[in-house]
Amino acid sequence: MNILITGAAGYLGSNLLERLVELNRDREEKLMIIAADIREPAVKDACVQFVHLDVRSPDMSDVMKQYSIETVVHLASIVTPGKKSNREFEYSVDVIGSENVLRACVEHRVKRFVVTSSGAAYGYYSDNAEWIKEDHPIRGNEEFAYSYHKRLVEELLATYRKEYPELEQVIFRVGTILGDSTKNQITALFEKKRVLGISDSKSPFVFIWDQDVVECLIQGIFGSKVGIFNVAGDGALTIDEIAEILGKRVLRIPAGLVAGMLFILKRLSLTQYGEEQVNFLRYRPVLDNHQLKTVFGYTPRLTSKEVFQYFLEKRKEADAVPLAKKGQ
Repeated sequence: MNILITGAAGYLGSNLLERLVELNRDREEKLMIIAADIREPAVKDACVQFVHLDVRSPDMSDVMKQYSIETVVHLASIVTPGKKSNREFEYSVDVIGSENVLRACVEHRVKRFVVTSSGAAYGYYSDNAEWIKEDHPIRGNEEFAYSYHKRLVEELLATYRKEYPELEQVIFRVGTILGDSTKNQITALFEKKRVLGISDSKSPFVFIWDQDVVECLIQGIFGSKVGIFNVAGDGALTIDEIAEILGKRVLRIPAGLVAGMLFILKRLSLTQYGEEQVNFLRYRPVLDNHQLKTVFGYTPRLTSKEVFQYFLEKRKEADAVPLAKKGQ
């Protein structure tokens, strides 16, 4: 089987590559894995061929043709924008890049398209269902680039399902990923002396272990099921429950005050995050994973609470390493 992975050098891509290399050792039919990215992945193996390729590049079509790609795993996306990033660039990678990959898939009769979407595609709204299922409308907020781009990509995927049904789609709407070394804007919330909370909001989080996401991708590549699936551990943690686990207090601030502070700080270039982050904290989509377990056939090995506890334990271990070395 010939597999193309976009965003192969990223956090999730690197984990997937490691797992595929491991599986390939025991396979009779060996894999050819084309790792496409603008950075070379750290994972090295005879079955992995790195291709320096931007998802927006017209060379995408040539690469699929050259390597007779059968399955594409599309992971390339701007999850945590850099300080010098801008909305136009993020749109070009997330949306235009995705369309470029889809066009090449159709052109070269790729059989299967596996993609990581996000719970953010549902949007951050006060009227979200308490537990969101896959038939909930996709309403990614326009003011929040990542959420809006996931919405646009999903709308694009829906169009391709109608026009090109021969291209099998497996879409994973993933919750908040945590693993051994996760570090992003969400984990930064847990590192403060107090946990920030918005007044009158429980701010629930659904977490998923990165290795559970990888196993879903593996099953998406080699399995027969198609469709859209929420990927999250069982249960959810409110901001108060998270604070209790951390042994910290919650600092609750009115939504209007937080929005005003972020509005000023962003325009003074003191933060990359704006007032849209208030709804990001206040109206978090809580993903129902029933369809993942019953239809797709995968049950996450860790619950949301267990994932969070695992993440904290690994962080403690990592923090202890320099101290141990210092004492030697």
